[in-house]
Amino acid sequence: MEHGILVHQTQVHVEGDSYHVQVYCRDDGRHFAKTHLGGDDIIINDGMSLEDVLSKHTELLPLAVSTRRIRQQIRGEDF
Repeated sequence: MEHGILVHQTQVHVEGDSYHVQVYCRDDGRHFAKTHLGGDDIIINDGMSLEDVLSKHTELLPLAVSTRRIRQQIRGEDF
């Protein structure tokens, strides 16, 4: 993933937890949003604009969190 300039930060609440979302603008004008879920686990989405990528990221983050929790439950591990 290309480096970019941080242009926005926010918190998204999912299933009682808060996740830090950082949105960057690349040199080509496209944006990407990134959230660290823990360890090396990172969710990244890209889009044409800040609004586009933030909307996509906030819609997909709950799915990413819930699938990881299900996986951890199956394995008997803590999330």
